[in-house]
Amino acid sequence: MILLFSLWTALLYALPAQAGNQKEEAMADSVRLALSKAISDPRPPKPSFNTIEERISYLHWLGEMSSRLKKRIPDYQTRIELLETIWYESKRAGLDPAMVMGLMQVESAFRKYATSVVGARGYMQVMPFWSRSIGDGDATKLFHMQTNLRYGCSILRLYMDMEKGDLYLALGRYNGSRGKPEYPNAVLANWKNWEFKK
Repeated sequence: MILLFSLWTALLYALPAQAGNQKEEAMADSVRLALSKAISDPRPPKPSFNTIEERISYLHWLGEMSSRLKKRIPDYQTRIELLETIWYESKRAGLDPAMVMGLMQVESAFRKYATSVVGARGYMQVMPFWSRSIGDGDATKLFHMQTNLRYGCSILRLYMDMEKGDLYLALGRYNGSRGKPEYPNAVLANWKNWEFKK
């Protein structure tokens, strides 16, 4: 049984990511500049809170999500760093951390070095053209935890704005499958796995 589980786990991590094919779209210079500025912000992913209640709620979220993510990411330190970064980058982009985690589950199954058949990389399966378009051109940085999440959350925020807040269309655009229901439905279904009830 242990051998079977180990084989299944090895196969799961060997599979390519199931990301779609994000499209490189024409952007206004002001949008490109804003995205470039957003992804180059050097601040570390450490949240700040206005009240003790907000901090306590965050710590409860962190504990609960760590417990849920333990089977996928057994190393405690890696898991906590990932969760802190998810919280920070999703909040920074005005996104729900549970939705971002649902997207990550669909895109990479929380695998840092996941690579899709079309070349998307990392946890949020960011296409390399983004590093040329709004970054410094070094696509290898897309495997860095914070960089990948910062790009992914910033890009999803851009698509949300482009689609006037329509999450369904923004998710389709993120995956390169705009207008097809499978991907947005998968993310929305997996979002439920990561919702946190206070």
